[in-house]
Amino acid sequence: MSWKAYEVVFRLCTPLHSGWRKIGNLQMTRPYVTGRMLWGALTMRLTRGAAGSRSATDSKEYQNVGQQVNEILAFTYFYPALHDGSDYRVVWPWEDEANFRHRFLSSYASTALDYPQHAAAERSLHEVEFLSPYTIDDGQPVYLLGYFFENDGCPLNWRWAIRRLQLGGERGYGWGLVEPVGEPKVIANNNLFGGTAIFNGSYKRPFLTVPKDRYLLAHTRAEQALPVQGGIEPLVGREWRSTNANNRYAGQHVKYNAVCFVPGSKLKKQASFRISKLGMWEKR
Repeated sequence: MSWKAYEVVFRLCTPLHSGWRKIGNLQMTRPYVTGRMLWGALTMRLTRGAAGSRSATDSKEYQNVGQQVNEILAFTYFYPALHDGSDYRVVWPWEDEANFRHRFLSSYASTALDYPQHAAAERSLHEVEFLSPYTIDDGQPVYLLGYFFENDGCPLNWRWAIRRLQLGGERGYGWGLVEPVGEPKVIANNNLFGGTAIFNGSYKRPFLTVPKDRYLLAHTRAEQALPVQGGIEPLVGREWRSTNANNRYAGQHVKYNAVCFVPGSKLKKQASFRISKLGMWEKR
């Protein structure tokens, strides 16, 4: 069993909200695309593509395809990048957080109206933060760069699916549209993100080695022996489980994954990680 790595670059076409946390009226965004977001978008597109003209309304179909995506494919998180000569340069959000927020993040405020009172409806004012499709200061197009890992004999047509993806929240308003730039490019030298991580595809799951003083690039299961300095948070998401007795409708089932170090946490010494489901990392 072996894995092959492909570099994928998306052009961000509309604002992207990668749900994170809420402070007051502000719904904050993560400054990257998580593996769970990518897994959900791929699962939806592949399931509906397989259904053809038939309505894909059974959550079991999505669960089956989602399980295949977790077993046969893997992926990194995707990070904002700018066009740099003939290549693309990732802009890490933790290297200069204030400048990153100034250049890449904006927000949109809205409210429901109480027409008889000619005023905003009570408790309806909210503001949604987003990753902008153009840099705020100089209007450069924003891209998303990351990697897909394909197992030998993978039957899933993910190359077709990534041309029809919509990521994140507020999709009903047209947010989260992405468009791949060219075709996925096979990685021959195993260096990912400019040498920030080294890929090894000869095991049951893809492995990445990260040198000392570099950063974790995905949520990583927190373990006592892990030589990492950084914040931790629980990785939780909502899923559709129509077979549940309760909380059986879309988004009602809360799925707890693990307590993780957050992306951007710094390694005190070199370490290797297995890429598990949803793009999470686990210490080898």
